[in-house]
Amino acid sequence: MNRKSLVKICFLFAGIISGPMTATSAKAEPLIYGIQIEQAEYRVGSPTDVFAWDFDALIGTDELKFVWRSEAEYAFTEDKFETLENQLRLQKPISDFFDAVAGIRVDTPSGKDRVQGVVGLHGLAKQFVEVDADLFVGDHPSIRLEAEYEVLITNRLIVTPSIEFDMPLNDDAEFDRGAFAPTLEVGVRAGYDLIDRAFSPYVGVHYERSFGKTANIRRSGGEDAGSLFFVAGARMLF
Repeated sequence: MNRKSLVKICFLFAGIISGPMTATSAKAEPLIYGIQIEQAEYRVGSPTDVFAWDFDALIGTDELKFVWRSEAEYAFTEDKFETLENQLRLQKPISDFFDAVAGIRVDTPSGKDRVQGVVGLHGLAKQFVEVDADLFVGDHPSIRLEAEYEVLITNRLIVTPSIEFDMPLNDDAEFDRGAFAPTLEVGVRAGYDLIDRAFSPYVGVHYERSFGKTANIRRSGGEDAGSLFFVAGARMLF
């Protein structure tokens, strides 16, 4: 699938989820915007320390939002990005708790940029678990499921367990991944709200583990299939 075809598909999905919007309704909706940094952290572990970030910047209305999502992991030993991913997404509510998502994902860890389409769901499941479920469409399709839950110990002390499941749907030699051989990331972070929810430093642990053919590829390259990190960072809201 070439880049022009992929862009056309993404605009088609965007048109479907955005639906008709009249000038009157657009004026009636107040503009909202902000940046939510879920993770900005230093990870200490083997075989390398890592700096990682995960944030969303959004602008729009309650009925339609434009979101820039960015995730990255920079390995200090190799002096390079292990992952560097940016998404441009449109989000539109389809129920009281879930938004439909459509957009474009660009991966630029090394070499040539990779562009894929993304469609999915974002919202709150039962017990207020925050969920992202995405399908990435392109020459190397994959699915990703993320879930996070905030446990309030006090009004300011919050423990946040999280899980991410990422599975390629075909072999991907460039990214060292095997078909239907997932990577799992789990973490627990304990944070304290110093300034309401605007600034919350935290500490915790983060574990990554590959399975199946993906794990075999990592081992053949001299890497471990799993890595454990101790983390320190901050969540911020602007």
